[in-house]
Amino acid sequence: MSTDLPKRVGITLTEHLLSTQPKDSRGEFTLLNMAMMTAIKVIEKNIRAAGLAGNFGYVGHSNNASGDDQAKLDVISNDVFKACLVSTGAVFVMGSEEEENGVLVDPSKRGCYVLCFDPLDGSSNIDANVSVGSIWGVWRVCPGGIDVSTREAVDRVLLQPGSALVAAGYAMYGSATNVVLTCGHGVRGFTLDATIGEFVLTAPDMTFGQQHIYSVNEGNTKYWHPWFKTYVDSLKNQKKPYTARYIGSMVADVHRTILYGGIFCYPDDSKSKSGKLRYLYEAAPMAFIVEQAGGVATTGAARILDIQPEKLHQRVPVFLGSKSEIATMMTFYNKGSKSKL
Repeated sequence: MSTDLPKRVGITLTEHLLSTQPKDSRGEFTLLNMAMMTAIKVIEKNIRAAGLAGNFGYVGHSNNASGDDQAKLDVISNDVFKACLVSTGAVFVMGSEEEENGVLVDPSKRGCYVLCFDPLDGSSNIDANVSVGSIWGVWRVCPGGIDVSTREAVDRVLLQPGSALVAAGYAMYGSATNVVLTCGHGVRGFTLDATIGEFVLTAPDMTFGQQHIYSVNEGNTKYWHPWFKTYVDSLKNQKKPYTARYIGSMVADVHRTILYGGIFCYPDDSKSKSGKLRYLYEAAPMAFIVEQAGGVATTGAARILDIQPEKLHQRVPVFLGSKSEIATMMTFYNKGSKSKL
C-alpha cells in the first residue's frame, strides 16, 4: 500500500479569510463571507442541474424590481442569498436586484453589515449555457439609533457611496466556478475544487492585463452619443485595430477585461439616459474590484466610487478599464462634453 501523502491543494478561501482577519476580530465578517461561499455553491449546483430540473426559462410574465424579465434561476438565487446571509447574524439589511425594497433582517438576527447583491447577473444567457455570475458589495453600519420604521427609511440605510465599501466580490459560473474578492488590499481569485468542496486560491494578485480589447454592446450603436461613436470607431480604425469581445454578462466581461486588459463600457445613451447598470449591486462593487486591480472606474463625469446613490435601483453609466484605456476614452468624452457647451 502506498504511503505517499496527497499533494497540498493550496490555500483555501476559508483559510485565507481566517488568516487575514484582524486579531481583535469577532469573526462576524469572516462568517459573512463563508456564508456567501455556501450560497455560491448552492447556486452553482442549481445552475448545472437547471436543464434537467426544468429551471430554465422565465417566471411567467414577472419582472424584477428593475423592470427586467425574471428568470426562474433569478428567483432561486435570490432566495439562496437571503437564506444564507440571514443565518449568519451578521447582516442588518440587504438590497437585491430582485427585491423592490431593502430586506430588513429580524431584530434577533441583525448584525453590523449591509449587503447589496445581484444574485444572478446575465441570467438572460442562462438557457444558452453562457457564463453568468453573482455580484455583491458589503458596507458596515452602526445599527444603534437607525430609523427603520418605514420602507423608505430601510432603503436609506442602503444608500451608501462605493467609497464606503469594506468588501466586494463576484462569482462566475462557467467552465469552472470562480470567486474574485477584495477587502481593499488587492484582488484575489479562487476556483472551486469540487472534489473537496472548497474554493482554492488560484490568483493571489489579480491586476490588469495589457491586451487591447473593447467590450460593449454594439447593438445599441444607433442610440450612442456622438462622442462615444467616434471613440469606438477610433478603436476599430487604428493601424492594429482593437479586438472586440462582448458576452452580455457583466461578470464574465469584466473578469476577462481584468485578466486580459482593455476596457468595458456600458454608456448612457438616447434610450437609457441614466445608463443601464445599477449602482449599488453592479457598478459600485465592480468599481471597487477594478480599482483594487489597478484600473479605473468612471461614469465619464465622475469616479464611480464617489457617487452618493439616491435610490436602491439607481442606474449609472459605467466605464471600467486599465488606466491607459480609460485615459484615452476620457479624451473623447471631454471633447464631446465641450462640444455641447
